[in-house]
Amino acid sequence: MATGTPATAQLTRAEITYTLHPYEHDPRAQSYGEEAAAALGVEPARLFKTLIASVDGRLACGVVPVAARLDLKAFAAALGGKRAELAEPAAAARATGYVVGGISPIGQKSRLRVVVDESAARFATVFVSAGKRGLQVELAPADLLRAAGATTAPIAAA
Repeated sequence: MATGTPATAQLTRAEITYTLHPYEHDPRAQSYGEEAAAALGVEPARLFKTLIASVDGRLACGVVPVAARLDLKAFAAALGGKRAELAEPAAAARATGYVVGGISPIGQKSRLRVVVDESAARFATVFVSAGKRGLQVELAPADLLRAAGATTAPIAAA
């Protein structure tokens, strides 16, 4: 299947219900998440971006609405750490096995700790990257948490 990714394979194996939403990715797009929200006509608060950060020297994954930014202090605290900083794009790609702009919190190469912003619970379904640019997966927040082995915390800032 042309849209198969490690994320969709993991969802299928776990028998989690999801819907794929492909869209035409523009390589000139400044923000992958905002591009996806606009292309799919989805409220930006409901479409989440995946960010990789180093918390006290260990990589972890933060999942926040595309209209927000990752609150690094809150993210570190949510993982019991003191300090967090965004990872270099090459390090994020190596750890996850995904290309930047297509990093999914599901089906990553390395098992990173994942924290999803608590705002996801406000929606019946949310969107996250399905593992490549131009492809989003829609699923229930509880299924996202289960598939990603994630916890929730208030990690988004305006």
